[in-house]
Amino acid sequence: MDLDPEGLFRDDSDEDDDSVQEREANKEMVVYLIDASPKMFTPATTAQADDKETHFCTIVNCITHALKTQIIGRSYDEVAICFFNTKEKKNLQELAGVYVYNVTDREPLDRPDARLIKEFSCIEDSFMSNIGSRYGITAGSRENTLYNALWVAQALLRKGSVKTVSKRIVIFTNEDDPFGGLTGSVKTDMIRTTIQRARDAQDLGLSIELLPLSRPDEEFNMSLFYADLIGLEGDEIVEYLPSSGEKLEDMTNQLKKRMMKKRKVKTLSFAITNDICIEVNTFALIRPTTPGAITWLDSISNLPLKAERSFICNDTGALLQDPQKRFQLYNDKIIKFSARELSDVKRVSSHHLRLLGFKPLDYLKDYYNLRPSTFIYPSDEQTFGSTRVFVALHDSMRRLRRFALAFYGNPTRPQLVALIAQEEVTSAGGQIEPPGMHMIYLPYSDDVRYPEEVHLTSDDAPRATDEQIKKASNLLRRIDLKNFSVCQFSNPALQRHYGILEALALGEDEMPDVKDETLPDEEGLARPGVVKAVEEFKASVYGENYDQEEAEAAATKAGASKKRKALTDAAALKSAAHDWAELADTGKLKDMTVVDLKSYLTAHDLPVSGKKEALVSRILTHLGK
Repeated sequence: MDLDPEGLFRDDSDEDDDSVQEREANKEMVVYLIDASPKMFTPATTAQADDKETHFCTIVNCITHALKTQIIGRSYDEVAICFFNTKEKKNLQELAGVYVYNVTDREPLDRPDARLIKEFSCIEDSFMSNIGSRYGITAGSRENTLYNALWVAQALLRKGSVKTVSKRIVIFTNEDDPFGGLTGSVKTDMIRTTIQRARDAQDLGLSIELLPLSRPDEEFNMSLFYADLIGLEGDEIVEYLPSSGEKLEDMTNQLKKRMMKKRKVKTLSFAITNDICIEVNTFALIRPTTPGAITWLDSISNLPLKAERSFICNDTGALLQDPQKRFQLYNDKIIKFSARELSDVKRVSSHHLRLLGFKPLDYLKDYYNLRPSTFIYPSDEQTFGSTRVFVALHDSMRRLRRFALAFYGNPTRPQLVALIAQEEVTSAGGQIEPPGMHMIYLPYSDDVRYPEEVHLTSDDAPRATDEQIKKASNLLRRIDLKNFSVCQFSNPALQRHYGILEALALGEDEMPDVKDETLPDEEGLARPGVVKAVEEFKASVYGENYDQEEAEAAATKAGASKKRKALTDAAALKSAAHDWAELADTGKLKDMTVVDLKSYLTAHDLPVSGKKEALVSRILTHLGK
């Protein structure tokens, strides 16, 4: 049996600790509960138009856009669509007034596909004939369709553990009092049982959200029923409507991009001392947006392929389940290692994160932040008391203005990191920035360059005058973007890439328009103050009579001339190594390579085109032979 000795120290279990790709074990499951009562089919606005959009149409468009974005941004997430207050029923529990919408060859709760999006976007045309609408909770009826819908949604979210999967139920409705038609003990009993059903679901780890729609003649009143259903109290009720309106708008207007949601990426053991070790969770806040990974498909079934690796004995051809031993040839001896021994040899630290000491914040330079940081937050799931220790460390670092220097990394890539305590930032609308620590990955010594050393030793290095610095500062103040954030701009190439994929998947004839937000703001740059600042800066650097086109042409010509001279000098140096006159007299020019022949021609400013015979003839003519 032969094994690869070069791969001795390649650990199959090594993983990139900083990978933030969403995995099956860290995803989200959502059930959309859509009210299908007749009130949802009323116009959403009072505008005088021939085709007034209904609340139902608004929700369908909203969910359609969210599903399109989900396929790109959170492809592992699973979704189910469920209508309540319907004439027809379709659910495993056979409950009245609840219809679970789905398409062929797809589970009720599954990852969205192109067919689901395409058919769901057109559901309004056939909804009344195939599913139907009705008032679910009416006087004289004991049927509680909202209760049934919550029960069905809870059953759909039964799979997966709440420890690794985020589960949500999102309710869309414009009816703020679903039990308004009832009175007396019947109403009280139905409200009690429905709220209890919601609380039972929340106790199981399911979160319930409401995205209310206000009718044109009246605003949605949360206090009548839904505040108790989702568990709102006091000022939370007043603040909920504006925030829910923003969520509804975001579902429709969000960009097609790989969204890195603020979910837990990894759980680390943080060693404060040899005797104190706490547990922290890491979160990826901002990451570069890149296209999705290529998925290999079977040529016949078109299903995704799964790559597997097997070890085969070279002597017997038997399939090995797992190599128990590996070896390395050392001093003419075969040294055998087990997988456990290899892991111990490569292990630098017994913990993922180990505190080494503290330094003043002034010692931490901006250019040390070479890659996106990771946010860490304490967790008491496995190690009780982690939050208390973390808070004490966090408060001390903030008070003393220190950052923590720590060791971090897997066995194959150990690294030093800086932990910076972040204070909580709040506003009237709620929390803006959470308390915690940012983990900055410090560079290795050869990652840092010192270009200023070159300029310090160079006599011809350009130096800006005080006047030029003043004009440049004035220009920057004029064109400064207020409240700038990297999230304000999308990558136009990625937007077009996803637009093409969407059009192909949904069979659309037209390509979606992509707005390039990275182009300069021509209107803003044309303001008199900006134009004046630009002209003053140009005059201070280049002079009053500077012509950009002439300068560029001269620079191009000078560059070409310099490059041509460098090629000529190199060819002359190479050509001088041969006695060309003797080679011509002895007839050995034809034995020279084309590269050597061209070096002679280049050195003497002769054409280098043509075949080898033409080059030899040209050299003989120049030599007068």
